[in-house]
Amino acid sequence: MTSTSGDKLTNSQSEASEVERWASLIGGGAMVLMGLKQGSLRGALTALAGGGLIYQGATKQSTIQQAQEAIGINQPIKVEKTVTINKSAEELYRFWHNFENLPTFMKHLKSVKVYNEKRSHWIANAPLGNSVEWDAEILEDRENEFISWASVEGADVDNSGFVRFKKAPLDRGTEVKIVLEYNPPGGALGATVAKLFGEEPEQQIGDELRRFKMLMEAGEIATTAGQSSGHN
Repeated sequence: MTSTSGDKLTNSQSEASEVERWASLIGGGAMVLMGLKQGSLRGALTALAGGGLIYQGATKQSTIQQAQEAIGINQPIKVEKTVTINKSAEELYRFWHNFENLPTFMKHLKSVKVYNEKRSHWIANAPLGNSVEWDAEILEDRENEFISWASVEGADVDNSGFVRFKKAPLDRGTEVKIVLEYNPPGGALGATVAKLFGEEPEQQIGDELRRFKMLMEAGEIATTAGQSSGHN
């Protein structure tokens, strides 16, 4: 009898934990950050956009995937950065929402071509003068608040991400948070090669957000921005 009661308690705790995870996933902006810790950002974003129907895919990995991660193969790169910009969320959202504007401050992007309200084509720089390309689709779009996207099948670089616009405390503008997850060509090895060529993801996204802040606040990007990597 004791064992049965214990099993029931364990099952109840498990069910309660599952409910909490669903609530966090679907309930608000923090749900996607949970995806970073428990599994795939793409899965969390898609689960959010689709009402949580593929939640299991967002938080669980196969035994093969776990084995690969244990030895550093096919491990995605995850980057999270935030900057406060002295502009309204509406203005920042409008600029970002047109993805064709992104290469103006994201130096790793060569171009973005918007096909329609959902799909766009991206071309980015790669090590040794190469390029990588992919199509991306918007997964969720909340006006003046949140945009999430993910590459579609056949992309050179499997990637996903979101940008969130939130009013900063004390009316100090808007907090812009960007979270990205991607698998570079060659998995973890490709990421290591990229770092050797000045493309360390954390620094790269941080520099690009600073350029975005400069562009939106001052109307232009100082010519010295992002040139520190050239002084070796």
